[in-house]
Amino acid sequence: MSDTQALMTALIEAVATCVIDHADELTDLDQAIGDGDHGANMKRGFQEVLSKVEELSAKPLPDAIKAAGTTLVMKVGGASGPLYGTLLMTIGKELAGKDLDSDSVTAAFGAAITAVMARGKSQAGQKTMLDVLVPVHESMVAGNSDLASIRQLSDDAAKATIPMLATKGRASFLGERSIGHMDPGARSSSLIIGAVCDVLEKGS
Repeated sequence: MSDTQALMTALIEAVATCVIDHADELTDLDQAIGDGDHGANMKRGFQEVLSKVEELSAKPLPDAIKAAGTTLVMKVGGASGPLYGTLLMTIGKELAGKDLDSDSVTAAFGAAITAVMARGKSQAGQKTMLDVLVPVHESMVAGNSDLASIRQLSDDAAKATIPMLATKGRASFLGERSIGHMDPGARSSSLIIGAVCDVLEKGS
């Protein structure tokens, strides 16, 4: 197995396992302000990704990321499937033919966030997954390559959704009752970013 394949395998296994292990937590968060299926949906999607780890790891990294995104669109369902699928598929598309350095990864992540904004017709500050993705990307653009601080930033950003008023998605129907609850999409995003950081730390 090449170094790239080994890294891809480690990333897939770490991210999928992290989401699966936290499915009950994500369900609890979503039951408070959503329809309660975020944890089960994400678990189902990432179990499918995990089942394809050997197939995905054999692909070039951009193709593997796109394929994982396609799997999430097909298996997660709800709003999260298209949004997380769009995130990964855009990253894969943007990385195709590029050197895999910090600049290209940061640019691809930024393009993916823009695609998620367009798909979800939302932006940061509305109590969604973007409230984690946007500050993490901004930190990367500013030159932050410290994985521990990026992980902490993603955790803090998820917690920062607790006092927010939801103005997008199902939680927005609750109005002020959405205040006081962490957004489940923000939490799942922080889990994914944290898992990626863990793998990259071990490989550095």
